[in-house]
Amino acid sequence: MTILPIESRKTSQIRFTLNGEETDVSFAPYKTLLEVLREDLGHTGTKHGCELGECGACAVLLDGKPVLSCLVLALECGGKQILTVEGLGEDGNLHPLQDAFADLGAAQCGYCTPAILVTAKALLDQNPHPTRDQIREAISGNLCRCTGYLQIFEAVEAAMLKIALRNVDCAARARTATQEGACRMKRIREQRPLTLQRPTETDSA
Repeated sequence: MTILPIESRKTSQIRFTLNGEETDVSFAPYKTLLEVLREDLGHTGTKHGCELGECGACAVLLDGKPVLSCLVLALECGGKQILTVEGLGEDGNLHPLQDAFADLGAAQCGYCTPAILVTAKALLDQNPHPTRDQIREAISGNLCRCTGYLQIFEAVEAAMLKIALRNVDCAARARTATQEGACRMKRIREQRPLTLQRPTETDSA
């Protein structure tokens, strides 16, 4: 029996947006999205779990919605937007969910944490003020053997408040900047020299 080298099996190629960056990847056509992310792109934050769609450890966001990447063929993801835990932070800063999970002990062994983080992000993007029951329902497909879930619920609620306060602060800064801009333009207009007008014949007479 002849065994082909791994590189020669990469007969499929797609382009998608991974964590905000357009990405081209070649892979064997039988691979799942989970396998392509980990093995071909090196994004190992997304975890291998049961590979049966039961544990939720492999969850990523596909066009903003949580999916189990072990059940999605990579070939189905051309042109899609994919977010993994590696893409949660912005400008070198952790996402509020990541901060809250660290502060409140919502991550212990950490194996399930990446999937829960992206699932919680999808929830907060869709519903900025979920109830405890809505949080519980949203992450019901993510199994955690360490925390008992209470710390996870509390961390999502803490992140919810932090995001809300950040949005209020950003809105206030935007209003201040607008007001300062208006005042600056007013001062400029007031300081602008009057335009001298050439006298008309009537004025000369």
